[in-house]
Amino acid sequence: MDNSRGGIIPQPIARQPWNLLIPLFMLVAFGAAVLYSAAGGSMTPYASSHLIRFSVFLVMASIIASIPRGFVRFMTYPAFIIVLLMLLGVEILGQVRGGSQRWLDLGFMDLQPSELMKPVIVVTLAHYFSSLPVGFIASWRALLIPGVLIGMPVGLVLLQPDLGTSLAIAFGGGVVMLLAGLPLRWFIAGGVAAAAAAPLVFFFGLQDYQQRRVMTMFDPEADALGAGYHIAQSKIAIGSGGLFGKGFNNGSQSHLQYLPEPHTDFVFATMAEEWGLIGGLFVLAVFSIILKWGLTVARESHDRFASLLAAGMSATIFFYIAVNLLMVMGMAPVVGIPLPFMSHGGSSMMTNMICIGALMMVNSWNRNAPRSGLSG
Repeated sequence: MDNSRGGIIPQPIARQPWNLLIPLFMLVAFGAAVLYSAAGGSMTPYASSHLIRFSVFLVMASIIASIPRGFVRFMTYPAFIIVLLMLLGVEILGQVRGGSQRWLDLGFMDLQPSELMKPVIVVTLAHYFSSLPVGFIASWRALLIPGVLIGMPVGLVLLQPDLGTSLAIAFGGGVVMLLAGLPLRWFIAGGVAAAAAAPLVFFFGLQDYQQRRVMTMFDPEADALGAGYHIAQSKIAIGSGGLFGKGFNNGSQSHLQYLPEPHTDFVFATMAEEWGLIGGLFVLAVFSIILKWGLTVARESHDRFASLLAAGMSATIFFYIAVNLLMVMGMAPVVGIPLPFMSHGGSSMMTNMICIGALMMVNSWNRNAPRSGLSG
């Protein structure tokens, strides 16, 4: 924000990244309106808690934004170890819900440590690669050690089982590795190896319900009343919205409970039915503004650590958006990834607001530090 406004607007307000916050507020408010409709025209139980959670996590993001660079680097590896131990604790003491063991009971709240690992793995790898001499980027150290750092939490999350979160952790870590400068041929070789191993993973690594979700993606109509029900109803809701939608609070698919999870995983379908293509384009435009701001922060960062950190956090938010939208349109398996800032869910809001706080933090570093090259 331009400091020349300091004489008119108080500095604590003027220095906030309004290019990010205004679109974010618009998206959260629009999400609250959609959740109001999903509850049949009531602020409870979804819209009110959505706004309360956002307010609480916005304070958290503001605190994160004020953390100095040195403290972040000092706490990176301890934070990774703590969250990794929490993931191990889930396997031993975690609560089981819906056939999955993902939560730790802390007394005052139920915490899902796998959500914390998404931003933590980004910070960890950004710190590692910023400390690695440039000459080692093409060596085994640039691949093996980060591979272990990613593999440990991914393996523990797969045991819960939670395929969507494990993919999110791997994606965020992989983006940091790619942007750190690892040879592209390594990623191509990894992609070829993954494609070759896909049949084995499908038949021997996935649970039965996960296999059904993958097959349903290719032919949802084959079991429209069973495994394909979610996708089929989501497509009906999106398609029936047309150009301008059926009108606010007039969505039949969600109100008549044909659309499963209209307030969480399929909130975009709920929105598209009532607001149509215009509403969908608005959501995509706001997401584009937020992601563009995050990438701008990464590009303008004054050192390698900050640049990788901002890019990785932006990639984590992008993963949520891309997978959820592909999922509700039947182009990806239903893996339980909510839509950022619109879906009702505390864990998702926490993770994405940590990413927003980290981007605000790097933006603060960029504003206050002199440019000295991407040295680390």
